[in-house]
Amino acid sequence: MLDVSQLAEYANDNLPPVHLWKPESCGDMDLIIKANGQWLHEGNPIKRPAMVKMFSRILWQEAGEHFLVTPVEKVRIQVEDAPFLITHMKVIDNDKGKSLAFVTSVGDQLMLGEEETTLWMADFKGEAHPYVSVRYGMKALIHRNIFYDLVELGEEVEIEGELHLCVMSKGQYFSLGKLE
Repeated sequence: MLDVSQLAEYANDNLPPVHLWKPESCGDMDLIIKANGQWLHEGNPIKRPAMVKMFSRILWQEAGEHFLVTPVEKVRIQVEDAPFLITHMKVIDNDKGKSLAFVTSVGDQLMLGEEETTLWMADFKGEAHPYVSVRYGMKALIHRNIFYDLVELGEEVEIEGELHLCVMSKGQYFSLGKLE
């Protein structure tokens, strides 16, 4: 089992510097993040939200695989679709225009169009899914009700000669898909 005792200082919203930690792989852990955002350990749901949040803070993606990383250990876990789930959205209007703020099920706060936070559509098991970039190349699935809110905010925009339904945030357009 992963020794997380040294991670107490990261129990709040601070992210540990997992990008600086380079331990050798210790193998696999029987932990899976389901496509619906549920975290299972040895087939059982992790019922403590604080435990899920702590694990999410040490999550790392490398070569398409997901790992929990501490300064001395790295264990591979399974992720069915996206390791994070967007559960809340807020539209912020100010004198500089509209911005879209998202919150994940583990409390990550993201501003669409800020830094490297972007939105895109991609296929998952034959169905188009909307995603937002999180950290370290990972992604968050936008919950269906949030996607419907985005569609309501959408406007038609021509991109490279094709009509798209787009949302604007931080002065940038993000496509929700082509319109027929």
